[in-house]
Amino acid sequence: MTKEAGTLVLVVDDDPAHRLMITTLLEEWGYRTRDAEDGKKALDFIRANPVDLILMDMRMPEMDGIEATRQIHGHNPAIRIVIMTAYSSIPTAVEALKAGAFDYVTKPIDFEALRLSMERALEHTRLLQENETLRRQLAQFQIPEILGGSPAMRRLMDMIGLVAPSEATVLITGESGTGKGLVARAIHANSQRRGKSLVEVNCAAIPETLIESELFGHEKGAFSGADRQRRGRFSMADQGTLFLDEVGELPLSMQAKLLSVLQQGHIQRVGSDVSIPVDVRVLAATNRNLPQMIAGGAFREDLYYRLNVVALEVPPLRERIEDIPVLVGHFQAHFAEKNKKIVKGFTPQAMDHLLRYSWPGNVRELENAVERAVILLRGEYITERELPLSLRQPAPGEGTRKEEREGADLPEGESTLAELERQQVLRVLEESGGNKSEAARRLGITRRTLKLKLKKYEEEKGTT
Repeated sequence: MTKEAGTLVLVVDDDPAHRLMITTLLEEWGYRTRDAEDGKKALDFIRANPVDLILMDMRMPEMDGIEATRQIHGHNPAIRIVIMTAYSSIPTAVEALKAGAFDYVTKPIDFEALRLSMERALEHTRLLQENETLRRQLAQFQIPEILGGSPAMRRLMDMIGLVAPSEATVLITGESGTGKGLVARAIHANSQRRGKSLVEVNCAAIPETLIESELFGHEKGAFSGADRQRRGRFSMADQGTLFLDEVGELPLSMQAKLLSVLQQGHIQRVGSDVSIPVDVRVLAATNRNLPQMIAGGAFREDLYYRLNVVALEVPPLRERIEDIPVLVGHFQAHFAEKNKKIVKGFTPQAMDHLLRYSWPGNVRELENAVERAVILLRGEYITERELPLSLRQPAPGEGTRKEEREGADLPEGESTLAELERQQVLRVLEESGGNKSEAARRLGITRRTLKLKLKKYEEEKGTT
């Protein structure tokens, strides 16, 4: 993360020498610093001054690190706290995480580990602040369900803002589970037709023999079982918006009739010779490659251009990883309330698993993972144990991020998780030019952890 000028870090430690060493180091890194000798003084300071991050020692007089963390978190949960603790006090540090700390580092301090932990904490704060700002903007823009402040989502929001007030037909594309339906609802909610109906049709869920009647309606007696007149979805959406989800699944015969309606603005019910005028704005969505379908003769080119007046592509979750924390927070709150549970959050380790996974099922898969974790949770914080196994153990040959998967070349027959991890670590280290700090950053581990792994590999090599 690039530090913004003026980032203030409060160093809380009863050891003056250690406190001076940490503050000096942080100032060399470009941070502003203040210090306090115990938890009580830290609490007094944050009550009177804005602070971006706190580095907190565990054992101190007056008020120890756990109690100080609990009270600071209660006063302002937005302040990120990183605990500094000895190896022997790690169980206590875990208790501090439950009290509201973001992360912990062990003494003697590994400076690279400290830098990584601080940057993660500040990045998390920045994302939450940006998404809160975006949430307020979206509340005014009437699309509170679309969450995320990543560049890809900002571009999508801008396009929605431009397209919504118009009468243009919009084609929404994107992988399954990305939220194309939310985009359609956002367009309608911010259009001139927002006071009228939004009618949604899943074209893939309607049998081919019924799709014409479903869209255009039918007269009584038009076919066997038609015991009464049916209006049809176009009539129901008159003066409003019709959303055709999975439009790529429409049969060719139905595509021709849909094109005629879009061109002429009239529908004809099954079993009737009367044309009925309709005033409907059409939004369509698909996860199919329509140009490819056109080339294969499965989709009409003229209908494609009629639908594709404006194209909006919803990005997959793997291209907007920075949006995961706010999405997780939203789903966590929803499912905690639904299941009558108290959930205080995800541990940093669990969040790391979410950030490293490739999410082939996109936001829908993330939502399901959070719901599962909330249901299985026995404590107050969701850990990696509550996450699906697929999130915790990458498939053989698959790394954690897209760029780490590319070029992976495992020897034939080697498929154990330990060997996969060794190959991954050594490959990333080589790609980093032997720079352990850079390799650790790319692997998502501390430099100390990387050194221990490399030492273990050398010892194993020496015994073979």
